[in-house]
Amino acid sequence: MRGRPIDSINHPISGGNARTLDLWPIGNCQASALIDRAGRMVWACVPRVDGDPVFSALLDDAEWEEEAARGFWAIELENCVAIEQHYLRNTPVLVTRQSDAQGNAIEIFDFCPRHKHKGRMYRPVAFARIVRPVAGSPRIRVRLRPTTAWNAESVPINYGSNHIRMVLSYMAMRVSTDAPIGLIAQESWFRLEQDAHFFMGPDEGFSDALRPAIERMLDDTIEEWRLWVRGLAIPAEWQEAVIRSAITLKLCQHEETGAIVAALTTSIPEHADSGRNWDYRYCWVRDAYYTVEALNRLGALDVLESYLAYLRNIVDGAKGGHIQPLYDVRGNATLIEWEADKLPGYRGMGPVRVGNAAYSQIQHDAYGQIVLSSVQGFIDQRLLRMAGHADFEALEAVGERAWAVYDQPDAGLWELRTRAHVHSYSAVMCWAACDRLAHAAQALGLPMRAAHWQNRADTMKARIVESAWRADSQAISANFEDDSRDASLLQLLDLRFLTADDPMFIGTLAALEADLRRGNDMLRYSAPDDFGEPVTAFNVCTFWLIEALHRTGRTEEARTLFEEMLTRRTAAGLLSEDIDPATGELWGNYPQTYSLVGIINCAVLLSKPWSVMR
Repeated sequence: MRGRPIDSINHPISGGNARTLDLWPIGNCQASALIDRAGRMVWACVPRVDGDPVFSALLDDAEWEEEAARGFWAIELENCVAIEQHYLRNTPVLVTRQSDAQGNAIEIFDFCPRHKHKGRMYRPVAFARIVRPVAGSPRIRVRLRPTTAWNAESVPINYGSNHIRMVLSYMAMRVSTDAPIGLIAQESWFRLEQDAHFFMGPDEGFSDALRPAIERMLDDTIEEWRLWVRGLAIPAEWQEAVIRSAITLKLCQHEETGAIVAALTTSIPEHADSGRNWDYRYCWVRDAYYTVEALNRLGALDVLESYLAYLRNIVDGAKGGHIQPLYDVRGNATLIEWEADKLPGYRGMGPVRVGNAAYSQIQHDAYGQIVLSSVQGFIDQRLLRMAGHADFEALEAVGERAWAVYDQPDAGLWELRTRAHVHSYSAVMCWAACDRLAHAAQALGLPMRAAHWQNRADTMKARIVESAWRADSQAISANFEDDSRDASLLQLLDLRFLTADDPMFIGTLAALEADLRRGNDMLRYSAPDDFGEPVTAFNVCTFWLIEALHRTGRTEEARTLFEEMLTRRTAAGLLSEDIDPATGELWGNYPQTYSLVGIINCAVLLSKPWSVMR
């Protein structure tokens, strides 16, 4: 995956049962799907990102041509020998061009409609596909093979004169089309002599003329995304990488509630046969904090405002009590974890997990991330709704929890399942909650409350330094109990707990590089955990290292490492959670918000100013 053009790919069509993370997301902040390098839709959940997959082939290892193969929607050119893919500029609209050796070619436009309609944002649970004959006399085949109940039940399919009805266990869906239904039903090859249109959505009649309606949706969706990108304050360098990351982060927001999911997938293992297969289709308070911080650096206030509304509902529901590490996109707290045993898993590497037991863990850093995400609401006058005294009082309850637990054991940000420590990162995040509450109080003109929270923050900082600093190694330890390493300590700069010239940070950086750096990659930690010793590097940790290198004066090294990380991206310009330091292969759920945040943050930090680029 190194060195390829970012917005296009040209390769022979592959058969067999290979699955890769070379995938192209489409979406509209309500529905989303992943398209593989052959133009097959292999992953899509409805009616929300955390729902049941109607296309689940990403987590199946069946041969594509097997009669029993399910979980995909393929539109195929007969005798195809080459495929090129690219996004339309500044949009998540994907174009897949398929060609054969005789000069016949088609183009498939894949998108989820998203545009203004009657004063509201139109973003249905729907997927649109347009197939255009662009050269010669192409013949195509359409294979629509949905799944339901995590592949545990068969899907009844009924064919009408202009639609296909699929009865899923949770809802019925309909594909309206002007392509020949009978030939689609028997998966026959047929001549494509004019554009064919497909609209897959809820089981409702398509009220408008299909062709002009879908073409209009395409035009309006392109315009909507390009206008959104036009409003971003992107850096002068690495513009394409930043724009693609920003669009994809936006796709990871469930706009109805404001929740931001960690990734669009579940159960992509962190490395081969690791068993580290988790469901990331939920809103982690931590991941969402990093996402809104990155997009805020680009001026994408719409994402921040929506997420703040989601957070306020979470805080109100907690009533000053325990905040979970994660919730579902509607704010529900219970995410029972179970295994879908009718899907063999990515490349056959199960289990496929649904839900995430981490919801029941104690992770104290969440209190800091809630306050850090919320404090801008008190000072940013661009916001449609600025935070007020009532919001501050609700956040003070969060601060009280942070004060009460900052020096108590928790599972930590890496969510260890069988052990607990007083993690330094969690303690520092609790400090940040109190420190930023002091800033919010000042903004509201509440000097006594500001002094109260600043006094608590100062007390916490002294305690953390006393407990975590190790004179022997000249480094801050990952926890209060021993002398161990954790890449999250690189965040001490961004959180303003330490400065770049502080000897404590310089010593900590040196210790982290010595223990966790593997060439151009950074591990989260090196000590064995619940599943043994870590094998893959965590991409966001490498981006944290790049930031630290720059801030400590090693800018050329930081730029070189950043450029190297950009070569790790898929053809779509994206990253998953993990990477194998030895092979460069991507692992873990995809696209990973953490990793895309790293691209944006490093580009903003390292880019030359616009004034010298003109």
